[in-house]
Amino acid sequence: MEHKKENNTSAKPVNLCNGSMLRSVDLEHIWSAIRDAAVVMSESEPHLKRMLDDVVISRDNLAESLAVRLARRMSREDMQRSELEPLLEDVLKSNDQILLAVAGDMRAIVDRDPACSSALEPLLFYKGFLAISAYRVAHSLWVDGRQALALYFQSIVSETFAVDIHPAAQIGCGILLDHATSVVIGETSIVEDNVSILHEVTLGGTGKMTGDRHPIVRSGVLIGAGAKILGRVEIGECAKIGAGSVVLENVSPHKTVAGVPAVPIGKRTEGSPALDMNQQLHEGNAI
Repeated sequence: MEHKKENNTSAKPVNLCNGSMLRSVDLEHIWSAIRDAAVVMSESEPHLKRMLDDVVISRDNLAESLAVRLARRMSREDMQRSELEPLLEDVLKSNDQILLAVAGDMRAIVDRDPACSSALEPLLFYKGFLAISAYRVAHSLWVDGRQALALYFQSIVSETFAVDIHPAAQIGCGILLDHATSVVIGETSIVEDNVSILHEVTLGGTGKMTGDRHPIVRSGVLIGAGAKILGRVEIGECAKIGAGSVVLENVSPHKTVAGVPAVPIGKRTEGSPALDMNQQLHEGNAI
C-alpha cells in the first residue's frame, strides 16, 4: 500500500512554550499551594485522606506527586504501578521543561475554568490535565527514540481518559482541555501556547496522506465543543472556532468561523478567546 506524502508547512515559525511564559512559572509556589490545599481537603473529607496522603501530602515536589497520580490511574497488568511510577518520575525529573509546562497547564485551568478553585483539583480530578501531562511524558519518550513505549502510553491514556493525543504531536504550554472527553490530536498537529480546546474536538488528517497532514493551531485560539479541524490547515492567532464546526480551510488571525463547512461569521475577535473563554459568535448567538 502506497501513501502519498503531504508537505504543506507554514512559513511562520512555531511558538511552543515561550521562554517568558516558562520563566513566569514558580514551581515551588505552585507545589506549596497544592500541598496546603491537600492538607485542608484531607481534614475536611476523611474518605479522601489515604489518597491525598499518597499523592500529595507525603511527596516532596510536583514531579513525585504527578508521577504517583498518573501511575495510580494508568497502571495495568501490562505495567503495574511499581514499574510505572519510577519511570514517570524519572522522565518528569530529568526534563525541567515538562514540569514547567505541566505547571503552566495547571495555571491555565485555574485562570480559565470558573469551576476550578485550586491547582490541586486538576491534579486529582481533571482528566484533561492528566491526559495532556501523560502526553508530555510520552512526547519526551518519542523524541528520545522510545517510540514503542510512547505509543503504549498513548493507548493507555486513550483508554483511561478518553483523550487520544499522538506522542509525536507538538503542543505548547498553557493548554486547557476543558472536559476533554473524545479530544483527538493527530501525529503532525501543532498547537501553540495558550490554546483552549473543549470536548469532542478533532485535529485530524484527511485521506491517506503522510507527512505534515494535521492542523497548525496558533496561540490564543478557542476551539468550541465538537469542532473538527481537518488537514494541514492553519488556525491563525486568537481565532475562534464555533462548536460543531468542520474546518477545512485556513482561518485568519482574530477571525471567528462556524458551520459545516466553517465560514467567517460575526465580528473580528478582540483579545485572546482562549483566555477569555467567551464563546459568543456575535450578539444573540453562542457556540
